[in-house]
Amino acid sequence: MATFFSPIKVGNVHLEHRVVLAPLTRFRATRSEHVPVVPLVKEYYEQRGSVPGTLLVSEATFIAPEAGGYSYVPGIWSSDQIKAWKKITDGVHAKRSYIFLQLWALGRTATASVLTEEGNYPLVAPSPISLSGSPSDAPAPRALSIAQIDRYVGFYVQAAKNAIEAGFDGVEIHGANGYLIDQFLQDVSNTRTDEYGGNIENRSRFGLRVVDEVVKAIGAEKTAIRLSPWGRFQDMKMHDPIPQFSHFVSSLVESHPKLAFVHLVEPPPIAERTDVKHLSKIPEESNDFIRKIWAPRPLVTTGGYTREDALKVVADNKGALVGFGRHFISNPDVPFRLEHNLPLTPVDRSTIYTPSDKKGTEKGYIDYPFSEEFLKERNSNSKAHSVPEERHVVESAVLVGLVGLIGFQALSWWRGSR
Repeated sequence: MATFFSPIKVGNVHLEHRVVLAPLTRFRATRSEHVPVVPLVKEYYEQRGSVPGTLLVSEATFIAPEAGGYSYVPGIWSSDQIKAWKKITDGVHAKRSYIFLQLWALGRTATASVLTEEGNYPLVAPSPISLSGSPSDAPAPRALSIAQIDRYVGFYVQAAKNAIEAGFDGVEIHGANGYLIDQFLQDVSNTRTDEYGGNIENRSRFGLRVVDEVVKAIGAEKTAIRLSPWGRFQDMKMHDPIPQFSHFVSSLVESHPKLAFVHLVEPPPIAERTDVKHLSKIPEESNDFIRKIWAPRPLVTTGGYTREDALKVVADNKGALVGFGRHFISNPDVPFRLEHNLPLTPVDRSTIYTPSDKKGTEKGYIDYPFSEEFLKERNSNSKAHSVPEERHVVESAVLVGLVGLIGFQALSWWRGSR
């Protein structure tokens, strides 16, 4: 039986434990160029990769300018962005950990004024259905044409290629939480009557095309996808998501059985409460139907887990990993703390989204402390690793001395024999 702290192979990488950094938007990129701010962001990810063998999933990252619509969020289309990300991935790998880039397209959830400001881009979606609570003067989203859908598939492919160029170990396609792929999947946001809507197979088509083409570009072992069948965020949750998402994940099993992992957002209340003692108090809302389809392949599950719940889900499900968000923000060594059952530092919610150009952006980002126990163990390991190197230097010096002595004796003999 697997434990929370046992190794697992995910795609092409070998992890030392089952604790995953869940993707977390933090607004620490430049406002409109969407370049991660280095060295700030580099230090943030290095800290969270400090326990060797940890899998990090990056913050959601725009695949193209017109797929965005928020300020201070990173992108992966420009050379400056790729160069900045390469410094970050190098830093994570120096810690002997791994990182996937989450690929993001907003669809109807974008801020129309930001799209206009950054390139006069339209607000788009599968269907012209606005989010509830949108400003009265906000435009309704335009339904994407077939040609535009093809263009977006191309954005995902190029973004995946750029991610590999930037040193990422793989990509996670964001298909959750009411963003573009999720908008296509669910009938509450997709009322199309062409090949991209109207029934389960057609609503799955866009997301499956994206996965197919990304896999062709970078390989299945470097590709993952995140889904949220039960999520209500941003006007989502169809009446019965089980048939829709069963078809989608079954199609992944059939076409891409070696996909790195599937990442699930757990249903309410676990995703909306911090005091949850059980995985779900609503029996009919469970991701177990996907677990049965995807098992025994790697599956990351995220949503307000306690240590006890995380231990149980890994023990009960082969291939399970658990993503942590808030706990990973305020505990950069959270895998170590969970393993040793150490107290967790609470997160300061007021600092989660401090933009990169605001005073104090470092606060609540790179200033959370490591546990004393982790620092002691890390220092102890550093000293242990330094001993062989010092011994090697001494042994080399002795060897040089012996060679010199032998050479001197040989020279003396040669001179004496003349």
